[in-house]
Amino acid sequence: MKKSKNMPCSKKSLLQIFWFPYDVIEAFKKDPALHGKTFGFLEIILYQGLWAIFFHRISHLLYSIKIPFIPRLISQITRFFTGIEIHPGAFIDQGFFIDHGMGVVIGETACIGKNVLMYHEVTLGGSSLEAKKRHPTIGDNVLIGAGAKIFGPINIGPNTQIGGGAVLTKDVPDNCTVVGNPGRIIRRNGKKVVTQEVNQIDLPDPLWERVKKLEKALDSYDTHDL
Repeated sequence: MKKSKNMPCSKKSLLQIFWFPYDVIEAFKKDPALHGKTFGFLEIILYQGLWAIFFHRISHLLYSIKIPFIPRLISQITRFFTGIEIHPGAFIDQGFFIDHGMGVVIGETACIGKNVLMYHEVTLGGSSLEAKKRHPTIGDNVLIGAGAKIFGPINIGPNTQIGGGAVLTKDVPDNCTVVGNPGRIIRRNGKKVVTQEVNQIDLPDPLWERVKKLEKALDSYDTHDL
């Protein structure tokens, strides 16, 4: 897949700590539990996903200026209290929100674009033991459903929706919906897939569709045989 101009990691910033307000704004936009609540700004301080990204932005700054040990210490302490493990080397653009968050793992060379929404038990994992780019690059406005696993230095195009439990090891173009293990693109219509109405439930299952077709063919064969 040709790398999109909107893919992250084309720019690096030592001032990512100042992007945190954008993370908070996106949390209010994308979590219905906070909509319309007068004291939502108090509830949001309890969100472990925001605590994880806040301390990641500090550890990433220290990691970027070659401070030893301390970034990893911050990362591990954050993991202990939030259940979210983000390597200090991971690049995360503004507007990142992890909903629920428990069990999320983001590797050292992962790159995440703007306004990405991620659910619990997501893994952005590596596929090599060599010290090189070995984790995924996630484009802008991507939704990653609960339990999704994305491995290797692959590119996930902007405005893509990844269904819960999907496993991806290959590039995904822009504006797609991906489901299943292995991940299959089941929609690409040129329109944004990620909207205010996030749907992780009513996604088609291509494997089940094939099973139903096979059953129908067998039933037809039995009928003709009789």
